[in-house]
Amino acid sequence: MKRRTLISLAPAALAAPVFVARAQALEKPRVTLAVGGKNLLYYLPLTIAESLGYFKAEGLDLTINDFAGGSQSLRALVGGSVDVVSGAFEHTVNMQAKGQRLRAFALMGRAPQIVLGVSPKTLPNFKTVADLKGKKIGVTAPGSSTNVMANFVLAKAGLKPTDVSFIGVGASSGAVAAMRSGQIDAISNLDPVITLLQRSGDLKIVSDTRIVAEANKVFGGPMPAGCLYAKSEFVEKNPATAQALASAIVRADKWIQAAGPGDIIKAVPESYLLGDRAIYIDAFLAAKGALSPDGLFPEKGPDTAFRALASIDAEIARAKLDLPAVFTNEFAKKANAKYPKG
Repeated sequence: MKRRTLISLAPAALAAPVFVARAQALEKPRVTLAVGGKNLLYYLPLTIAESLGYFKAEGLDLTINDFAGGSQSLRALVGGSVDVVSGAFEHTVNMQAKGQRLRAFALMGRAPQIVLGVSPKTLPNFKTVADLKGKKIGVTAPGSSTNVMANFVLAKAGLKPTDVSFIGVGASSGAVAAMRSGQIDAISNLDPVITLLQRSGDLKIVSDTRIVAEANKVFGGPMPAGCLYAKSEFVEKNPATAQALASAIVRADKWIQAAGPGDIIKAVPESYLLGDRAIYIDAFLAAKGALSPDGLFPEKGPDTAFRALASIDAEIARAKLDLPAVFTNEFAKKANAKYPKG
């Protein structure tokens, strides 16, 4: 587990007294956040908010714990070792069905950006998703959104999760190596991993939710993706802190929409580029349209997430959920008012 404490890159004009005053206004200025695969473009707004000092500018002292996948981040939140998660929206719906009330309060992705693809090496004659029966599919971590997406696509082809073998391969060079070496027959992952494999000829795309229109078609409606979520109790007890977090993310969302490839390369850590800046730029351009421009959740998003989860989980299908309770746009709306241009 990697721990990173934010180093401020805020403008010099942000005088110390201003920071102190803001910090005192926050109920919890020291916040611990979990993320699963921070190098992914799925989490680019988090990285930008960190590297450009937006969290610090809001009076936050943020520690980021980077896990192998979103399911591990979720476990850290439920277990109480972190305050907030930067993760997939559908976890808020899934966990309500299990009696755990979570609330999402700032959107980073308006489409899942997850790509399901197969290996031309191990499946040279692949024709349909049904051909994956009995095969090994790599996901970031079992139970993560990449796993959910794969399950959903399999279900539409008449396959159950038990018809394949899911293997956790992470979200970086390990995932690339697993695919290239033939350890897995297919992969459900995100950029820059997907673009890297695609450019080297090691991936044939089957389903691509980096494209918003395709994601809406796959899921039958708007499917919110990366976001900030926490236990509902945390959001209710720490509204100023939640606002500070949301403001930093919304500001980053807006910066990304106005940024060019060169700006992105300068802002992200060198290690995130997987050794190839050109590939990362291609990946950014492929994913940019799926990133949220304003941090606001679509009103029908919870319904889409519920339908997707219910199609692969009988327990969720039977559950009577309070779907409006899994998100709020209150904080993102205030952040947009505060930073109309980013």
